[in-house]
Amino acid sequence: MTTSIQETDERIVAVLSGELDTAAAKETEEALSPLLNSNGKEVVIDCTGLEYISSSGLRILLRILKQAQSVGSRVVLKNVNEVIQDVLKLTGFMSIFEFE
Repeated sequence: MTTSIQETDERIVAVLSGELDTAAAKETEEALSPLLNSNGKEVVIDCTGLEYISSSGLRILLRILKQAQSVGSRVVLKNVNEVIQDVLKLTGFMSIFEFE
């Protein structure tokens, strides 16, 4: 699992690649910690390279969403493939996130 973060004045973009499974969750959560301090900036999570997400990965996304909303930030999931969309549908996450 690899992550990269790019920040501008208006948004923070995190790009995820690989499998966000239980084994990768702790390292990924640490790598994505800057998203928890969005301070009103839009948070974009680009899932173009994300191949798999486990419940641990979903927990990370939910934590980011809750923290961002608490400071007035918008969170958008971008380029989510069908496999990940299916997981998000089954877990009800499709209704709580915005998508591009």
